[in-house]
Amino acid sequence: MTGTAGSPARTSAVLFDRDGTLVEDVPYNGDPALVRLLPGAREAVDLLRAEGIATGVVSNQSGIGRGLLSESDVLRVNARADELLGTLGAWVFCPHRPEADCACRKPRPGLVVEAARRLGVPPAECVVIGDIRADVLAARAAGARGVLVPNAATLRTEVEAERWTAPDLLTAVRTLLEPQPSLEPRPLLEPRPLLEPRPLLEPRTLQEPRPFLELRLLPESRPLRQPRRHRGGAA
Repeated sequence: MTGTAGSPARTSAVLFDRDGTLVEDVPYNGDPALVRLLPGAREAVDLLRAEGIATGVVSNQSGIGRGLLSESDVLRVNARADELLGTLGAWVFCPHRPEADCACRKPRPGLVVEAARRLGVPPAECVVIGDIRADVLAARAAGARGVLVPNAATLRTEVEAERWTAPDLLTAVRTLLEPQPSLEPRPLLEPRPLLEPRPLLEPRTLQEPRPFLELRLLPESRPLRQPRRHRGGAA
């Protein structure tokens, strides 16, 4: 699951969208025989059940308001899906058309709030998993958290707009169940002690300059002696 968040809230319940998330999306399906679980759906619910986390379904079923389905049809389809999934705690659906401007149709929070009430948990402790952004927005409006698990029908712009996404339902649930890392501030590393100042080298005493050599005066030069003349007689 991508995305990061602050301190994670406790998860007491996970609410699923129905069509395109838990079961194959058959438009306005009123036939229980057409219900097919999506890969990983039963395993995901079993993992939550094993952890004691409540489960439920929140689903828009405007086919009732459009006259394409009866409420009985939806209930029968839900019952078949519940049988295949191993019994969930709450099934809540909105029967209204989009233009009815009701408080329950996703992305409004009514379905999430009602499912949380039936399960006996605060909406803030619920996670809603669905395949379109309306599921995530409904969660946010109710104070819950939302995870988008896109499929081939999910708009790319919706995927890019959401912070919490998962490649498939099982990955989303496994990630929710992973121990969350502690977000307590980590102590700063102890600073290394400063190196002890090394004593400055004592200044070396300059050597006393050697005295200049005394100039020795040369003795005065004596005048050269004239050679003696030999005395001799006349020849």
